[in-house]
Amino acid sequence: MQDKHLFEYAVIRVVPKVEREEFMNVGVVLYCANQDFLQVLFSINKARFCAFAPKLNVDEVEASLQSFKRICDGGAQAGPIGLYPTAERFRWLTAARSTIIQSSCVHPGLCTDAQQTLLKLYNELVEG
Repeated sequence: MQDKHLFEYAVIRVVPKVEREEFMNVGVVLYCANQDFLQVLFSINKARFCAFAPKLNVDEVEASLQSFKRICDGGAQAGPIGLYPTAERFRWLTAARSTIIQSSCVHPGLCTDAQQTLLKLYNELVEG
């Protein structure tokens, strides 16, 4: 039996009007320290997005979501945050904020393969 590893994840949401607290799930970010894993998967169903948030520019939201990917990848191309250790980058991405793009609270779990777990969560929470 393979070892189980602790992972943490958060759902990435678009919140068009923060004061209304309505949101659309667009991605998942997952961190697993034992597997040195930090990745995000996201996509925007444009038809659904335009119906849900007609006043938001979908291209600007997608550009902002790309910054999540750069921060997960780390390095100078992600700016100062990209130089933080992996755990700190995850904490920064999942910190509470009142902007159009937010994350859910962080949820823990156990996995054998972080990549497969990310795909499963993405399919259940974003695509599902």
